[in-house]
Amino acid sequence: MPKPQRANSIATGLGRRGRRGFAGFTILELLIIVAIMATIAALAVPSLKSAVASAQIARTVADIRTIGNEALSFTLQYGAAPNTLADIGYDQQVDPWGAPYQYLNFANVNGKGKMRKDRFLVPINTYFDLYSMGPDGQSTSPLTAKQSQDDIIWANDGAYIGVAANF
Repeated sequence: MPKPQRANSIATGLGRRGRRGFAGFTILELLIIVAIMATIAALAVPSLKSAVASAQIARTVADIRTIGNEALSFTLQYGAAPNTLADIGYDQQVDPWGAPYQYLNFANVNGKGKMRKDRFLVPINTYFDLYSMGPDGQSTSPLTAKQSQDDIIWANDGAYIGVAANF
């Protein structure tokens, strides 16, 4: 009596473990892949946010340097600081957080109440204040106030341009 022949697994479409046509990933393998991807994302996202924040501050510093130098040039040319940013063509420019740059000509104020002040409550500029209210969009005159710590400022008549907390 002849031996019964085994069916060829390729001919019947059965692969290893009885799957039809092709071998795929198991649920466990997929869960491991998802866990690895989530771990990599958890490590990368804070670094990305930090890089974006640094880039926004760098752009703001560059904008304030440009606007401040234009205001100084205007002051030298006309003998007085511009009354507003519109006088030098920067009234429509906004910071990376969508707020307009803040400008105050000291010739237009009575007293020192609105002037930006350092920790000794001394005005930080001679002719004008120029700053961005930073990521939180809030600011007050003294730089020591919590709302002002993230502001990007023009201080010491342009000798310092950067984050108020570092001034």
